[in-house]
Amino acid sequence: MPENDHQHPRRTLEENDFPPNPRASFVELGLTTCFSFLRGASDAVDLAATAWALGYDALGCADLNTVAGVVRLHAEATKANTRPVIGCRLQLVTGEAFLAYPINRAAYGCLCTLLSKGKMHGVDGEWQDKGACDITLDDLAKHSVGVQLIAVPGDNVDHFSAGLRRLIRALPTMKHIAASYLYRGDDRARINQLDTLARVNGLSILATNDVHYHAPERRPLQDVMTCILHKTTIHKAGFLLDANAERHLKSPAQMERLFAEWPQAIKATRTVADACDFNLTELSYEYPRETVPEGFTPQGYLELLTWKGAANRYPEGVPGDIKVVLGKELALIEKLDIAQYFLTIHQIVNFARYDSKPEILCQGRGSAANSAVCYVLGITAVDPNKNDLLFERFISEERKEPPDIDVDFEHERREEVIQHIYDRYGRHRAGLCATVIHYRGKRAVREVGTAMGLTQDTIAALSSQLWGFFTGDGLQDDRLREVGLDPANRHLQRTMALIEDIIGFPRHLSQHVGGFIITEGRLDELVPIENAAMEDRTVICWDKDDID
Repeated sequence: MPENDHQHPRRTLEENDFPPNPRASFVELGLTTCFSFLRGASDAVDLAATAWALGYDALGCADLNTVAGVVRLHAEATKANTRPVIGCRLQLVTGEAFLAYPINRAAYGCLCTLLSKGKMHGVDGEWQDKGACDITLDDLAKHSVGVQLIAVPGDNVDHFSAGLRRLIRALPTMKHIAASYLYRGDDRARINQLDTLARVNGLSILATNDVHYHAPERRPLQDVMTCILHKTTIHKAGFLLDANAERHLKSPAQMERLFAEWPQAIKATRTVADACDFNLTELSYEYPRETVPEGFTPQGYLELLTWKGAANRYPEGVPGDIKVVLGKELALIEKLDIAQYFLTIHQIVNFARYDSKPEILCQGRGSAANSAVCYVLGITAVDPNKNDLLFERFISEERKEPPDIDVDFEHERREEVIQHIYDRYGRHRAGLCATVIHYRGKRAVREVGTAMGLTQDTIAALSSQLWGFFTGDGLQDDRLREVGLDPANRHLQRTMALIEDIIGFPRHLSQHVGGFIITEGRLDELVPIENAAMEDRTVICWDKDDID
C-alpha cells in the first residue's frame, strides 16, 4: 500500500464565492458538527456552504460538551459570509441538556472553564477519564454568567416538566426551551405542551431542527456513526437510530412554515443569536512573563542573554559578521514582538541541561538551525560562523507569526520536561495541543464494515486490497473479484460508499507531545483543557492548525 494512504487533505471553501445573504428570520442554534465525534455526520465545509445556499446569514455551533469544532466552523462560515455563533451543547451527569451560547468574551471564558472542570475532574474531584465530561447542575450554575441557556427537553415532556422549576431557580440565564419536530405523529400536541410550559414559567420556546448533518442524503452515514458509537450493527441498532432523515439543515423559510403556529419560537432564535457579541477573533495570546526578570523588558533581556551567549560561544571574540547577523535577527524579533517566545524556549532548554540531574539531552533542529540567536542561546548547535545560514527560512516579517523552534529531548526523559512545564506554569496555563485522529483507510473499513454487519473475513479482504478500491481508476470491481467479493452485491456497494464518505472525518482527539501552549493568563479561559489517556497529561481540544 502506498505510504501516503493515511493522508487526507483538509477541505476548505474558496473565499469570495459567497455574496452576503440578507438578514434571515431564523438562526439554527441546535447544530451538531462532526466534532461531536460520531454524533454529527457533516463537516464545517458542507454545513457552512449549505447554510449559505439556504439563505442563512448566521449559524450556531453546539457540539456535545466541547468546542473542538468551533474554529473550523468559524473559518468556513466566515468564508461563506455567514456569521458564526459560538456555543456548545451541555449534558449534565443527571441527564439534563442545554444549548449554551455566551454573549461575550468573559462568558465564553466561563464556558471553557466549565468544560475544563468537567473534563479534568470527576464529580468526586478525582482525575477524570479521557473523553468523559462530568458537569453537575451546581457546576453549571457557577459558570453560567453571561451564557444564554436553552433547555433541551427529552422525549418525555412530563418528566422534563417535573424538574423545570428546579432548573429555573438554579439557572437565571435559562430563558428558552428548545422545540423540535420529531415526526412521530404528535408534534403539534408536543410543541403546544412545551409552549404552555414555557409561558407558565416566564420562558419562551425556541425553534431548532436539532441538526446532525447538512443534507438528507447524509442520514445513512449518521446511522453508521451511531452504530460505531454504541458498538452495535445497523441490523441491531433499533431505536438508537432516528426514524427518518429530517435532522438536516432546513432553510429559514422552511422553519418558519413548520413553526407558523409559534412565531415566537422563530423570533427567539434571532434574539439569542443577536445577543451573542462574541467572535473567536477576540481571543488573543499572551506569552508567560516568568521568563523576564524584574526590571527588564522581554527584548532587553533577550538581547542581554544573546550577547552573553555569543561571548561564551566565541571566547576569542565574536566575529564581525556574526555581530551583524545577530543584530539583524534581534531587530526582526523586536519588530515582531516575539522575544518572550525565545525566552520561554531558552528556559525549558536550560531546565533540561542545567537544572536536571543528570542532564537531559536535548537539541534544537529544523528551521531553527538557521538562527544565530538560537545558536548563541544554546538551543541549536549549528555555528553560523561555519555554515551558511538562511535566516529567512526560520523567520520572516511577511509571515507575522512566531517561527517553529523544534527541540528534541531524549525519549526516556521527555516526561520530566513535560511535567516541569506543568509544575512551573500550572495546568490552568499550560497544555499539550491536540492531534485530531481522522478516519483513514483501514480504520474506516474495519469500523464501517463492522457496523454494516460484514463478516470479519470480508473486512479482512477489503483491508488487504484497500488502495485499489478508492483510486477512481476503474479497478474497484476487478479488485473486489480478486478477493472473492461480488461487486454487484447491493449491501457491499452501500458499505463501500459509506467507507468513502467517512474517510477524513474526525474520530477522536489524541495528544501532540511536541506541541505545548503556555499562556500568561488562564489557558482554560481560552480553550477547554481535558485529560489525555496518559496519566498526568492534559491537552487542549484544538490542534496546531486550529490554534494558528
